[in-house]
Amino acid sequence: MSGQTAHRLESIDAYRALVMLLMIFVNDTWTLIAIPGWIGHMPAEADGLGLADVVFPAFLFIVGLSIPLAIRSRLRKGDSRRQIAGHIALRSLALLIMGVFHVNLDYYAHTALMPKGVWQLAITVGFFLVWLDYPNPQSGKAKLMKAAGIVMLLVLTALFEREGHSRRWLAMEPHWWGILGLIGWSYFLVSVVFLYTHGKRWAQGALFAGLVLFNMGAQSDVFDALDPVREYIWIVGDGALPALTACGVVVSQLYLLHKDRLYVFLRKALWITLALVGSGLLARMEWNVSKIWATPSFSLLCAGISTAGFAAVVYVADIKRWIAWYRIIRPAGTSTLTCYLLPYIHYALLGFVGWQLPEILRTGAVGIMKSLAYALLIIIFTGVLERSRIRLKL
Repeated sequence: MSGQTAHRLESIDAYRALVMLLMIFVNDTWTLIAIPGWIGHMPAEADGLGLADVVFPAFLFIVGLSIPLAIRSRLRKGDSRRQIAGHIALRSLALLIMGVFHVNLDYYAHTALMPKGVWQLAITVGFFLVWLDYPNPQSGKAKLMKAAGIVMLLVLTALFEREGHSRRWLAMEPHWWGILGLIGWSYFLVSVVFLYTHGKRWAQGALFAGLVLFNMGAQSDVFDALDPVREYIWIVGDGALPALTACGVVVSQLYLLHKDRLYVFLRKALWITLALVGSGLLARMEWNVSKIWATPSFSLLCAGISTAGFAAVVYVADIKRWIAWYRIIRPAGTSTLTCYLLPYIHYALLGFVGWQLPEILRTGAVGIMKSLAYALLIIIFTGVLERSRIRLKL
């Protein structure tokens, strides 16, 4: 890989890092008081988007940006399609497992044998033991630590108690799969299609269009006859979430196609943005913009916003070569899962001591600055761990 190509690929990491910074920030706003409503999530029945509503779709979009690069890299290394499919399945399974653990945190019984904070800390440690990027994954020590992590997660599953549940233990359920689980399902579907259509651009565009149409059908009465199987066989988020990932694939392929003519890419990205935003506004005439309900207007508008965001990063990082700003947040783009999980450890430890910042530091503009500083500190600590080879790798 040439230095020029490597530099250009960095724009995807830079975009991922920016979105992860925002994700940690919005995830920390629950600690704040008297902040503007537009920073958080809009209620399900509202017609609009808050900052928090845009961040997760952007991350799903970034997952799609990375899929063509990752699969092509494995093919160049000589992996067969069966081997790559197995790798996709294992990565997806890991995300689903972590997502189910996380979503069940919201249902953890206050009367459980193990306090919630201890359980939260323990599952995070288990994740690190199982999916740590070991220097030598085939060594006896690495295998022993992985086995210990698996046993730990199995025991924690057995000890889980659900609030208000008649069964004392073994009460975990998928619910809505959690953030990581939703990423896992979207990644699996879009990656498998990309792999077995040999990355043909028309096929990826058709997948995106098909998922948008499915989302529209699921949000109307078109699929009412399928209600009996909806609980067992369905596309996550009524197709809206994998549509965002599929859009990322389409834009990524466009980026790679014009990697030597980036202004051409920017012009086409602008047209795509306008088409998506325009389609989203038209869809809004039928469906409110709602992240909670995963409406077609929501997914189309967020796909447009995500495309525009990536184009802006390409302009800044690839064309203007302004990348000094990115260095401090780079670990969020290269050790993203580690960065995402660290707050779970921090919040659990805070719960043990029962301490929080004074109210004046959690209110209004001061509180917003606190949460931004917190997100930055998490990323900096992720970088410290990364340099010590402590990072998760799926």
